[in-house]
Amino acid sequence: MGTVKESFSSRFGLIAAAIGMAIGAGNIWRFPRLAGQYGGSFLFPWLLFLFIWSIPLLIVEFAIGKKTQSGVIGAFTKTMGEKYAWMGWFVGLCTSAILFYYAVVCGWSLKYFVLSFSGPLLKIGRQAFWNQYTASIFQPLLYHFISIALGAYIIYRGITQGIEKFSKIIIPILFFLLIFAAVKALTLHGASVGVGYFFGFTLHDFSNYKLWLDALSQSAWSTGAGWGLLLTYAIYARKQEKIVSNSFYTGLGNNLASIIAGLVVIPTVFALSINTQAAHRALESNNQGLAFVTIPQLFGKISGGNLFASVFFLALFTAALSSLISMFELAVRLLMDFGLKRKKSVLVIAFVTALLGAPSAVSLDFFNNQDWAWGLGLLLSGFFFTVVVLKIGIRPFVDQWLAPQKFHSFYYTAFKILFYFIIPLEFTAMLGWWLIQSIQWSPKTWWNPFETYSLATAVGQWIVVLLAGFLLNKKLVHWLKK
Repeated sequence: MGTVKESFSSRFGLIAAAIGMAIGAGNIWRFPRLAGQYGGSFLFPWLLFLFIWSIPLLIVEFAIGKKTQSGVIGAFTKTMGEKYAWMGWFVGLCTSAILFYYAVVCGWSLKYFVLSFSGPLLKIGRQAFWNQYTASIFQPLLYHFISIALGAYIIYRGITQGIEKFSKIIIPILFFLLIFAAVKALTLHGASVGVGYFFGFTLHDFSNYKLWLDALSQSAWSTGAGWGLLLTYAIYARKQEKIVSNSFYTGLGNNLASIIAGLVVIPTVFALSINTQAAHRALESNNQGLAFVTIPQLFGKISGGNLFASVFFLALFTAALSSLISMFELAVRLLMDFGLKRKKSVLVIAFVTALLGAPSAVSLDFFNNQDWAWGLGLLLSGFFFTVVVLKIGIRPFVDQWLAPQKFHSFYYTAFKILFYFIIPLEFTAMLGWWLIQSIQWSPKTWWNPFETYSLATAVGQWIVVLLAGFLLNKKLVHWLKK
């Protein structure tokens, strides 16, 4: 396997990179949309699932990466046995598939930053403009390639001079941009109505099962738990790095960014909409519609709107780029484990991402299909990490992999409850709900693998990747040993 020669030079650098991995576009466009739909009632289950799904899986990832010193395929081979390299293959391919279209999201954010900085918001804040832009070919591809080039450059420079240096600078800037935009949003006339809605709740809301499942989904996807990303960064952690506390900082940093993003979007929507009904309609639009149509449209109504829209889209771009580089590094690390040098691996992954991400850049339907199939596939990835803990055994995992200095018996009891009961139940409920929803969305075509949001398109793509993993399992192990 590839020899690890680099490491993060400081704890702050590692935590900044980990928080950057977690904070992405979902914090800025998906969280405010869901919190806007449910109000403050959304916050309680969302915070709860941070502690009973996301952080436990982040702890597992960090422990596995630090212990095995291998990317996801090598890590699963070492922990589960050589017959299970296909599990790491699925995790790696799933996250890499997200990398391909996530570079497109980076491109959209960068394009809209340029537009809001230099052009009239009323022009870009139209559904027709968004439709025209995403239906074109040259512009989305151009910004897709620019995003890949930026990500490749950072990864090409390595861990210390690339990822760590970038993260130390960009994560404080990202929080500054979000806070700056939030302060502006909170000073708008009528913003207090949005703040009250954001933090207000009624007990009756908690009887809505969709609230709980949406909150679980948001926590699972937003933190990056179960993606293999923190595992990859943990390979480069120093020996003295604390697994549990670093994982907590990652999850809490992600949620803090989401709260601030909510304070940017929700008060702005309520303050600038003609009435509360219009505000609710705006918040119920899809992720892309909220970020690329509603937000510039609303900022276009106030003086200095271009400046604050520029801040918003710069924050969205930096958040997306910080997540993009973690996915890039995961894919690069896989090739390094197979014997390629970092620089050659970066060039290969950059080329593959540019090529396989191009269909998502030129077709919104293809983008949505990939987001649906592989976003949902991450739930299976998260479950595989649960299987690893059960294979190792709760007590050996706590004793030998975590080696906590304090509260040893608490960790043992908590992990036993979480990994034997709670996380498998969460996985079953979440995956089952999304698959049932896909049938309800298209009851006559759910079996069609070419339907954008069908059951067949998601499961069919998983089967192809899993089957390839089964067939290549021995080869993967051979390449790792070689």
